[in-house]
Amino acid sequence: MHLFLEPMDVWLFRDGKSFDAGSDHRAVSIFPPYPTVIQGAVRSHHLVVKNVDLRDADAITQLVGTAEDYRQLRIRGPFLAEKTSSGEIERYFPVPADVVYEDGQVQSLNPCHIPDGVIASNVTPDLLILNGQSTKADIGKWLSESDLHKCLKGEKVRPIPDRNLFVRESRFGIGLDDSTHTVEEGKLYEVEFIRTKPGVGLSVEVQGYDGWPDAGIMRIGGEGRGAFFAQVNDVSWSHLPNPLPTLFKIYFATPTYFKEGWRPSEWDRFFDGSVELKAAAVNRYESVGGYDWAQNAHKPARRFVPAGSVYYFESKGRASLKSGLVQNAITDYRAEIGFGQIIVEEWSYV
Repeated sequence: MHLFLEPMDVWLFRDGKSFDAGSDHRAVSIFPPYPTVIQGAVRSHHLVVKNVDLRDADAITQLVGTAEDYRQLRIRGPFLAEKTSSGEIERYFPVPADVVYEDGQVQSLNPCHIPDGVIASNVTPDLLILNGQSTKADIGKWLSESDLHKCLKGEKVRPIPDRNLFVRESRFGIGLDDSTHTVEEGKLYEVEFIRTKPGVGLSVEVQGYDGWPDAGIMRIGGEGRGAFFAQVNDVSWSHLPNPLPTLFKIYFATPTYFKEGWRPSEWDRFFDGSVELKAAAVNRYESVGGYDWAQNAHKPARRFVPAGSVYYFESKGRASLKSGLVQNAITDYRAEIGFGQIIVEEWSYV
């Protein structure tokens, strides 16, 4: 089931920081939202579709599982997307972390062996360098799916700025005393909402659920904001080569989590055959948390490698992704609901 979601008005997808009027003055929206947000919206609406009594905890668990067990549910996404005039869905992805800007375009850096005499970290044996000069630019943050593949292959492409797809709107509020309903001093706060351009929304792939209508309305994100959903034609995922090329790079299309930080303790857990990490370009970590309504408490926040990060590998002989990986995801956390989704491309030395 491939869903395209469009906001009825605006959306609110807060970051992982706790927020209460008075304890913090500004709530920032993350867009597109994390997979944890989408799984909550999809599972909640599936209960509505199946007409489950929301007071019946056993019936809820039987149908959609728990916070630790999603049963048969599998989600890929969400991805920023746009419905074209022909009705097709065009997905957009973050600009890879290994690019530089030149005359309004972006181009991937090139791995090279560390020259003799150069002092460098021994974390990876190669460095990422630029052949040419980079310039400051009006930085666009998004690439269409076709341009992303071109970029990962080393071609120059022109990124798309946020303003072409969505804008951020700030709204202000004042905290009130619960008992007197009067204004409390010092509790002015700001909340950031997302307003998408016409035809722009989110693309989500859902497996394991059936019985949904072709179109409808569901709640999603903060304040239970509404979204129009429609089932659309299949939006195929990028082919993952098997076996992997001798030199291959992995682009993370969704955030991923590793218990050891920016990399797992052993890459062998994700690959059959021997591979070596040669270089990496990793953006600043993102904290992913949330709120557990069942426990009435904030969930522990985890530091995730953000979408757009790129890892360069060399395989020693024949190598492939492990066949048992859930959704072919590379992550230590929640592969079932969309974290750790990857795109693979070949690379070569300068």
